[in-house]
Amino acid sequence: MCGITGILAFTELGKKHLHKINAAANSLIRRGPDGEGIFIKNNVALGHRRLSIIDTSNAASQPFTESSERYTIVFNGEIFNYKQLRKSLEKKGIKFKSESDTEVLLQLFISEKENCLNKLDGEFAFAIYDSKTEELFLARDRFGIKPLYIYQDNERFVFGSEMKALIEFDIPKEIDKTSLQIYFHLNYIPSPYSIFKNVKKLEAGKFIKIDSKGNSEEHIYYFIPYTNEIKTIATYEAAQIELKKLLELSVQQRMISDVPLGTFLSGGIDSSIITAIAAQQTNHLSSFSIGFKDEPLFDETKYAMLLAKKYKTNHTVFELSNKDLFNNLFTVLDYTDEPFADSSALAVNILSMHTKKHVTVALSGDGADELFAGYNKHAAELKIRNGGLKANLVKSTHIILKQLPKSRNSKTGNKIRQLEKFAEGMKLDPHERYWKWAKWAGFSNDKLFSKNFNFDINLNEFEKRKSELLKNISSDYNSVLLTDMKMVLENDMLVKVDRMSMSHSLEVRVPFLDHKIVDFAFSLPSKYKIDSRDRKKILKDTFKGLLPAELLSRRKQGFEVPLLKWFKTDLRSMITSDLLDDKFIKDQGIFDPEVIKKLIGQLFSSNPNDAVEKVWALIVFQYWWKKHIQIIH
Repeated sequence: MCGITGILAFTELGKKHLHKINAAANSLIRRGPDGEGIFIKNNVALGHRRLSIIDTSNAASQPFTESSERYTIVFNGEIFNYKQLRKSLEKKGIKFKSESDTEVLLQLFISEKENCLNKLDGEFAFAIYDSKTEELFLARDRFGIKPLYIYQDNERFVFGSEMKALIEFDIPKEIDKTSLQIYFHLNYIPSPYSIFKNVKKLEAGKFIKIDSKGNSEEHIYYFIPYTNEIKTIATYEAAQIELKKLLELSVQQRMISDVPLGTFLSGGIDSSIITAIAAQQTNHLSSFSIGFKDEPLFDETKYAMLLAKKYKTNHTVFELSNKDLFNNLFTVLDYTDEPFADSSALAVNILSMHTKKHVTVALSGDGADELFAGYNKHAAELKIRNGGLKANLVKSTHIILKQLPKSRNSKTGNKIRQLEKFAEGMKLDPHERYWKWAKWAGFSNDKLFSKNFNFDINLNEFEKRKSELLKNISSDYNSVLLTDMKMVLENDMLVKVDRMSMSHSLEVRVPFLDHKIVDFAFSLPSKYKIDSRDRKKILKDTFKGLLPAELLSRRKQGFEVPLLKWFKTDLRSMITSDLLDDKFIKDQGIFDPEVIKKLIGQLFSSNPNDAVEKVWALIVFQYWWKKHIQIIH
């Protein structure tokens, strides 16, 4: 894993930005602390920060230019089937000067151009420059595991692994107001959009070509093979056999590394399965988990220890206090170069920081919940679709539930919160229900922004983007999981893991997101994944022999950062006297001061409810705005 950046100039004015490549590459140093490479030729400049994983020698350094000196690549990621691809290329007479997957990728592209993408098993974002045609080719992996930001104007095309690299090229920082609006619904900004106008994220499964005149073509090379038609497979047992074979192979491939490797082991089903399979491949597997000694409700370390003991992994538990989390809060906010308010990033950040002290590569269980219906919302959606007495009873008590105190930080308060969301969801059609349940901050369009703010959001544009995100939802339950894959996984879960792990130079690999597993999962009927009794049904049944019984019988437990405690103590002054200070809000001119006052009052009341999530989303944005926007006002 690495950091990549570059610029293709269309004009002489555009060429004046080429020298900024050094600063752009250096901004990504935490993604690649092991070395820096710069390539400048004609109208292009490419930059690379290296995190050495496969072939750590200088022969594999990037930017990498092949022997004819026509093609040069910068590449972030890993190609897990590169050895097989190399053998097929060698049979064609191609000779290699390194042992890296980078060179294999470049030679495969030279041989097959964009058709090479369909042969890659991996997670990647890369750019290849053709000095003969003066064209640039960029591609991103099938599910968006690795990021790629792009910007284009009349003078130049700029790209980078993170927004901070583009900022070094002095791109205009004009806020995309529709993106801002969506951020305050979801806590993140879905691709292809970003917080800035004209800065886009290349979507998962796409590639783009740009020539020296600025003409560009964007194409889809992969989409999840989903259809509303009834899925067919011989038997449930046959499906289990195939899933076992695919996941074992995926884990085996992702254990290829020339540096120390371990696994994240949370104590949940997904990471436990990955760790169990990995432990069967080696006698010296390291595993890592974090415990929350101040928050026993969310501590899962005893379950992680059961799995670690069963497979004799070299297990390390990082026992954290709320103070530990708080001390890293501003580190996360400082690294965030686009508003992103999933508060669990704080925990992932600390897990990554401590894990990096032991290994350079970690396997995770990300993707399983979206593929096999593992979230609470999945069970709730099924109950609503199936109907029944219990569901209707909850619906009838909605008025009572609205009056009761709710909190994510207690079992009773959280259950009331969930029941109220369920009751509200029953009144909505599937599209609106999904959107409501996807909302974290939950702001309404007309209840946050100042009337004086030049809020020229085109509501049609908002609805257009929303409709695009929800377009796949249908009567088929699998359509909900497909929407999770395209919206939540790509733009929230994978962003969180990539950003937090790479900020500590740690590579995270996700075996569940081998495209053969994803393709297979979407060939299965939803009844194989979820029913009225259980979630992730086929996953548990397939691997139950590998896991302690206690893990299989327990309910999924998410983690909630103790934000409310901080808001009432350590962060109180930052809220009331700084980021949400009345004078600052009025001078800034974005938010309605009265709405903010009311929200703060609710936050510090005996029933804060969703004010906690709303205030956190505001804090993240305000901190980002002060750092990136206020200085130019």
